[in-house]
Amino acid sequence: MVSADAARTTVGVLDKFKTDVGFFCLFPGNIIALFLFLSPVPTFVEIWKKGSVEHYSPAPYLATLVNCMVWTLYGLPIVHPHSLLVVTINGSGTAIELAYIILFFIYSDKKKRLRVLLVLLVELIFISVLSTLVLTLSHSHKERSLIVGIICILFNVMMYASPLVVMKLVLTTRSVEYMPFFLSFTCFFNGLAWSTYALIQFDPFILVPNGVGSVFALAQLILYATFYKSTKRQIAERKGKGQVDLSELVVDGEDHSKKVGSAP
Repeated sequence: MVSADAARTTVGVLDKFKTDVGFFCLFPGNIIALFLFLSPVPTFVEIWKKGSVEHYSPAPYLATLVNCMVWTLYGLPIVHPHSLLVVTINGSGTAIELAYIILFFIYSDKKKRLRVLLVLLVELIFISVLSTLVLTLSHSHKERSLIVGIICILFNVMMYASPLVVMKLVLTTRSVEYMPFFLSFTCFFNGLAWSTYALIQFDPFILVPNGVGSVFALAQLILYATFYKSTKRQIAERKGKGQVDLSELVVDGEDHSKKVGSAP
C-alpha cells in the first residue's frame, strides 16, 4: 500500500513537471505571439510607401485588438491569478494593434476611416463595460475566469477567422496579393504553441480557440500555396502592361517621347 508521504511526493513531482513544462511551452508561445503581432509590419511598410491601404482589410487588426484586450483582462491577478505572461504578451499586443489601426486610419479613405472608427469605439465600450461588470458583480476568481474565459474563446476564434474575410477575394481573383502570408504563417505556429500549453495545463479556454485557430491558419496557408504562382503571373502581367515599348519612341524620324510618355 502506498503511504501518504509517497503519494504527496508523487503529486508534488507531477505538479512541478506540469508547471515547468507548461512554462517551457508558454514562454515560446509568447515569443511566437509577439512575432504574430509584428508580422503585419511589412504590409504596413508597403501601405506607407504607397500612401494607401488599397484592398487590404482592417478586420484582422480590429479582431486582434479586441482579442488582446479581453485576454489581458483574463490574465489579471484579480481575474485569473498566476497569468503574468498572458498579461504581458497581450498587453504588448494591444499597443501594437492600436499602432496598426492608427496607420490604417491615416492611409484610408473617408468611408473606411468612419468604419474603422465606429468598430474601434464599439470595442472600447465593450471592454470597459465587460471589465466593470466582471469586477463588480463576480466575487470569486472561478466566476471571473469562467465569464471572461468564455468571451476569450469567442474573440480568439474571431481573431483567427478574421483573415478568412480575405479568402473570398482570393478565391474570386485567384490572387493572394492582399492576404498577408506572415500573418497566416505565425497564426498557425502561435495556435500550435498555445494549444500545446493548454493541453499540458489543461485550460479549455486556451485550448479550444487556439486549436480551431490552427485549422483556420492551415487553410489559409494551403490557399496561399495554391494561388501563389497565379499571383506572381498576374503581377508580372500588370507590370508588363505598364511598360513602354522603346521602339515606339521614334517613328519616321520624329521624337514622340513626350506623347508616349504622357500616356497612362
